[in-house]
Amino acid sequence: MRRCVLFSLFLSFPLTAQTPPAATGSQGFYRFPAVHGGTIVFAAEGDLWTVSIDGGLARRLTSHPAEETNPVISPDGLTLAFRARYEGPAEVYTMPLTGGVPVRRTYETETSTPTGWTNDGRLLYTTTHYSGLPKPMTVALHLPQATRAPLPLMGASEAQLDGTDSTVYFVRPAYHNNVTKRYTGGTARDIWKYTLGASEAVELTGDYRGESHSPMWWNGRVYFVSDRDGTMNLWSMDETGGDLQQHTHHAGWDVRSASLGQGRIVYQLGADLWRYDIAADRSALIPITIASDLDQLRDRWVTDPMVSLTSAYLSPN
Repeated sequence: MRRCVLFSLFLSFPLTAQTPPAATGSQGFYRFPAVHGGTIVFAAEGDLWTVSIDGGLARRLTSHPAEETNPVISPDGLTLAFRARYEGPAEVYTMPLTGGVPVRRTYETETSTPTGWTNDGRLLYTTTHYSGLPKPMTVALHLPQATRAPLPLMGASEAQLDGTDSTVYFVRPAYHNNVTKRYTGGTARDIWKYTLGASEAVELTGDYRGESHSPMWWNGRVYFVSDRDGTMNLWSMDETGGDLQQHTHHAGWDVRSASLGQGRIVYQLGADLWRYDIAADRSALIPITIASDLDQLRDRWVTDPMVSLTSAYLSPN
């Protein structure tokens, strides 16, 4: 009888009390998105994170004290390439998309940055190591054999290939690290294309003095980022540079880095990531949170400020 009473009392407690609270995470500053299928990889707090294309709580992939950036995902969705400083110089590393031990792939000592993949699995990256000039060029790296083949395109960066690996879309000159609004200076980026075997490359966006960059090929069109309406937005053109179309209409914050996968473009806008669906012609904010202790926001006590003094000036009196 006593056992029956105790059992009844146990059942009287609500079962919901045993359910842990849902993980919500914290807001972060999200950059350098890469998308493949339903998976996004991005950079935040100097590390790489992965999250569903629909958003949610992101999972950290790297934790090195230095910065990991510029992720690109292989066509089969198994390998993640990125730029990191595990041994000091900014080199290209790869790891499984699900996480794992990074493998160093370049030893150029000059900064090397992955930009994309060929459809047959070669990794494209930008470096100044082979050019002999302070201008980058794009190199195709065959990972299993560790062989490199520089593309015959001086100054080519941000290279992407079409669906048949026969045409390269690239940017020249390279990014100038100038974020001036409506920049029309001599180093404003243009998009070019080069068909393998052709005698020379063809400029596609030479009709515009401002910025055009981040080319992404999809179903016979080249999507890219440009400030033709005064703010960096997503645009597209056909493979000859014609039939120009604008796809996003953000004002104020510029569209920054962008990545295309299976008909969807994920791009940075301010501190957030957005998704543009090509078929639906619709863009939307991706709600992302990160599980972090936000150590960079903690108070820091400086016991001896003079130790950090770098220069000093005396007032006239």
